Amino acid sequence: MPETLAMPPLAATQGGLRRRLSNLLYQRRNLTLLLLLTPPLLWFGVVYVGSLLTLLVQSVFTFDDLAMSVTPELTSQNFQDLLVAANLDIVLRTLSMAMAVTLGTVVLGFPMAYYMAHYARGWEKGFFYVGVMLPMWASYIVKAYAWTVLLAQGGVVYWVLDHLGLRGVLQAVLNIPAIGGETLATSNLGRFLVFTYIWLPFMVLPIQAAIERVPGNLLLASADLGAKPWQTFRTVLWPLAFPGVVAGSIFTFSLTLGDYIIPQLVGPSGLYIGSMVYTLQGTIGNLPMAAAFTCVPIVLITLYLGVARRLGAFNAL
Repeated sequence: MPETLAMPPLAATQGGLRRRLSNLLYQRRNLTLLLLLTPPLLWFGVVYVGSLLTLLVQSVFTFDDLAMSVTPELTSQNFQDLLVAANLDIVLRTLSMAMAVTLGTVVLGFPMAYYMAHYARGWEKGFFYVGVMLPMWASYIVKAYAWTVLLAQGGVVYWVLDHLGLRGVLQAVLNIPAIGGETLATSNLGRFLVFTYIWLPFMVLPIQAAIERVPGNLLLASADLGAKPWQTFRTVLWPLAFPGVVAGSIFTFSLTLGDYIIPQLVGPSGLYIGSMVYTLQGTIGNLPMAAAFTCVPIVLITLYLGVARRLGAFNAL
């Protein structure tokens, strides 16, 4: 053909190499699959698993308090120190907040997800999607600082409660020892509100996806057979949507366990696991103890996933 004859010798050679390489990859499907998977497997193996193993190794090293340095002498003292009352209090404080935030996001997110899946149509569905995801487009730090202003004395929340005449109710809630504090911004209740707001989208979207997979005919059949709305929810909707709840709770639970910014900005004094790791690693330089603290969320998440798997929560994912 005229075009082939006009092709320069080097270009023709390159074209031939590309053709032979293309034929080789087409004929050797396993080689093609290996080449495609090698970069992500290297990334996962080196960056993720490698850093995790390095962390686990650091947790059994010894920290010299006098020299303020880490020595490669193996010890289990770091994990024994986790059981000290002060450190155990940090773990329990973080765990209780993670569980409360997870339950709070389920209570708030499930009705919203149900409405989005079964009732919202057209522009209304798009509006809800944007409304749920809009907070995720803003900076995490900006959202956390904005809540400190909203919850502070003289802020929007106090202004609204004053105009509704509910300031006394808030003060009664803040007087409860495990929940309250001097103000809403320095209370565990305020910290819970901020955590719930930040992580709520991570709960709504998985539940909404799970509910959309539930056939509407099942709900109608349950009602036709005489089941009350609560019975339909308990025996039909909740079991089928439970995998979405588990998927969302993995995000909210693990993210709350590892967060170290919100506990420093909102709520009473007292370290969380994330802020304790930040302090040990950034201020003191005690990497082995910081690594031991970091192992706590890993163990808790592993146990949580094991329980969820035994309950069959992953079967429908």
